[in-house]
Amino acid sequence: MAEQLTAGQFHAAEGVDDWRVLYHLVSACFRTDSFARGVALVGEIAGLLDAADRPPLVDLRHDAVTVSLRARDVELARQISAAAAKLGVPADPAAVQLLSISIDALVTADVLPFWRAVLGYRRLGDDYLYDPAARAPGLEFQGMDAPRPQRNRMHLDIAVPHDQAEARIAAALAAGGRLVTDAHAPMWWVLADAEGNEACVATWRGR
Repeated sequence: MAEQLTAGQFHAAEGVDDWRVLYHLVSACFRTDSFARGVALVGEIAGLLDAADRPPLVDLRHDAVTVSLRARDVELARQISAAAAKLGVPADPAAVQLLSISIDALVTADVLPFWRAVLGYRRLGDDYLYDPAARAPGLEFQGMDAPRPQRNRMHLDIAVPHDQAEARIAAALAAGGRLVTDAHAPMWWVLADAEGNEACVATWRGR
C-alpha cells in the first residue's frame, strides 16, 4: 500500500500540476467540451485501474470530468493527466473545490446522530458526516465552550486550490462581502455577506 502523503509532499511531486489538494482529497477538472470526449476520458481512467486500486471519484458532466483521489495516489494522478493530454483535454485547476457545512455544537454527541439519520449520511471520526454517494457536501461539527446567540450557528467551508484563494476572496469582497478575520490564513479566511452570514475559504497551507 502506498504511503499517505502530506499536501506539501503531493504538490512537490512531479507530473501533478493538474491537481490540487482539497482537505483529504486531491482533485483535477478536465475540460472536455463535449459529453462524448468526457466518456472517452472516463474510459481511459477505467483502463488505468486494476483490482488493487481504490476507484477514484469521477464526476462526468456535459463539458468536464472532475476526478478526486487520495493524496497517496500520485502515480495514478500522473497517469490520468497523461491520458487527458493524449486526448487533448486540458486541465482547469481553478475549477475544483470541496464544500462542507459546519455546525457549531455545545455537545456534538447530542446532535450528530440526528443529522446522520435525517440526511442518511455516514460517520467519519467523532465530528464529521459524509454522503456515501459523494454527491452532497460533508457536515462538520465544531465545538463551542458556551452558547453564542449573537452569531450564526452554521456556516459554509469552501476548500479551494491554494493558488486560487486570493482571487476567490477578492471576488467575494467585490460582491459585497467583508473580511471577518484572516487570523488563521492561509489555512482559512472568515468572510461574511452584508447581513453577517459567514463562510470560510480554506486551503491546505498551514495545516
